[in-house]
Amino acid sequence: MKNSIDKYSIDNTDYTVGQDNVQKWGFDVHNPVFGVSAGLILLFLVATLVSDADTAKSVLNGIKGQIIDNFDALFMWAGNFFIIFCLAMIVLPYGRIRLGGKEATPEHSFFSWLSMLFAAGMGIGLMFWSVAEPAGYYTGAYGTPLAVTANTPEAAKLALGATMFHWGLHPWAIYGVMSLSLAFFCYNKGLPLSIRSIFFPVLGDRAWGWAGHLVDILAVISTLFGLATSLGLGAQQAASGLHHVFGFQDGISLQIIVIVGVTILATISVIRGIDGGVKVVSNINMVVAFILLLVVAFIGYDVTFAAIPETLVSYIQNIVALSNPHDRPDETWLKAWTVFYWAWWISWSPFVGMFIARVSRGRTVRQFMTAVLIVPTAVTVVWMSVFGGLAIDQIINHVGILGDKGITNVSLAMFQMFEALPYGTVLSMIAVVLVLVFFITSSDSGSLVIDSITAGGKLDAPTLQRVFWAIMEGAIAIALLWIGGSNAVQAMQAAAICTALPFTIILLLMCFSLVKGMNTEEY
Repeated sequence: MKNSIDKYSIDNTDYTVGQDNVQKWGFDVHNPVFGVSAGLILLFLVATLVSDADTAKSVLNGIKGQIIDNFDALFMWAGNFFIIFCLAMIVLPYGRIRLGGKEATPEHSFFSWLSMLFAAGMGIGLMFWSVAEPAGYYTGAYGTPLAVTANTPEAAKLALGATMFHWGLHPWAIYGVMSLSLAFFCYNKGLPLSIRSIFFPVLGDRAWGWAGHLVDILAVISTLFGLATSLGLGAQQAASGLHHVFGFQDGISLQIIVIVGVTILATISVIRGIDGGVKVVSNINMVVAFILLLVVAFIGYDVTFAAIPETLVSYIQNIVALSNPHDRPDETWLKAWTVFYWAWWISWSPFVGMFIARVSRGRTVRQFMTAVLIVPTAVTVVWMSVFGGLAIDQIINHVGILGDKGITNVSLAMFQMFEALPYGTVLSMIAVVLVLVFFITSSDSGSLVIDSITAGGKLDAPTLQRVFWAIMEGAIAIALLWIGGSNAVQAMQAAAICTALPFTIILLLMCFSLVKGMNTEEY
C-alpha cells in the first residue's frame, strides 16, 4: 500500500542533513544542539560542585519523587500501550516493510546485531541486579510485589516473575518504538538520524526549528546523564568485584581507576567505528556472558533448570496484575520499583533506540520487532532464572553469605552468590571481566549516539568528535564520584529520570507519527 504522493520524503523539505552545522577545530556539530546541551551539562556539574552533592541529590530526588507519585498511571499505561503497538507491528502488514527499502540488505550478521542491541540495552544492569533484585523481593528487603508474604514459596515464584517483568517485554517495547521510528525515517525517508526527524509528518519543516532542537537537546542530556550514572554504578560493582576477588582496596580511588581504564578502551573502540570496534567488543561480550551463564547453570543445574520454567510461568501469570497501576496492595513497592524502572527505561530510550536504529538497516519491520522484543526477553528469562534462582535457593537453605545475611551490598551480591558455589573465585573473575566489557559497550555505543545527535543526524561525523564524547562521559562520571561519591551519581540518576515525563509524551506521539509515515510506504 502507498499513497499517491509521499509527502514525508526528504524531497519535500528544503532541509539538508548538517545544514545548521558548524565545522571548526576538527568538529562538525549542530548549532544550537551541541552548544546548548554542553552548556546545560556544564551548568549541572558546576551547580553540583557549588551546592554539594547531598543538596543536588535531595533537590533532584524531590522532583523525581513528584514525577513518579503524580504520573505513575501515565508511565504504566504508556508501557502497556507500547507492548501492544510493537506486537501490532509484527502481525500487521507493516511488518513487511524493509528498513532501507526493498533492496536493502542487513549490514551485520544476526549474532552481531543481537549482541550489539543487547549489550547497549541493559547488559550492565543484568549484572548489577540479577541476584540482588529477586533475592531482595523474596526476603522483603525491598518490599514485596503484590504484597505477597516474604520468605514463602509464593514469594519465591513472584520474586522471579516480578524481576522478569521489570526486565522483559515492557522495556524492550519502549526501546522498540524509539528505534523503529528512527530507523524508518532515516533509512526509508532519507531524513537525518535524529529524533526530530520522526515528527516531520506532524510538524513539517518546523521539525528543523526550535521544536526539533528542544527534543534533541533533551535526548542528549538524558543520554549523557544515564550513561554517566551507569558508569558510576558499574564502577562501584567492578571495584567491589576487584576487592572481593583480588583484595584491592575498595573506594573512590579504585572506582576512578576503573572508569579511566574503561574510558580508554571505549575511546579506542569508537575510533575503530562500529565494525572494527563496537561490534567486536559486543561479540566478545556475548560470548563471555554465554560462557558464564552456561557454567553457572550447570553448576547449579538442579536449581536452575527448575527455575527457568518457574520464572516464565510466574511472569505470564502475573504480568496483567503487575501491569495494573490502580488499587494495588503494594503501592509503595510499585512506585519505588516498577514506576521507577519504567521512567528509567524511557529516559534511556533515546540512547538505546538510536543505537539499535543505527545498526538495523536492511531488516524488515517484522524481523526487527521480533528480535528487539521477543529474543532479548527470552534470553533475560534464562539469565534471571539462573542467577536469581540460585540466590533465592541459597537464602532458603541458609547457604553462604546470602543465606546468612541476605542482601547487604547490592554491588557485591553476585560475587557473594558465587562464593558459595564450586569454582566461585573463577566465576567471580569471569564476572569482573564481563562487568568491565559491558561497561565498555555502554560507553562506546553511547558516544556514537550522542555524537550523531549533536552532529545533526550525520552518520559520518569526525572521529575527533566521537573521541570527545567518549572522554566526556568518563570525565563526568569521575567528577561526580570525586565531588560527592554515590550521592552525586544518584543525583545524576534522578536528573535522568526527570527527563522521562516529557519523553513519555514524545514516545506516544512517535507511535502516531510512525504509522502516518508507514502509510506512505509500499508493503
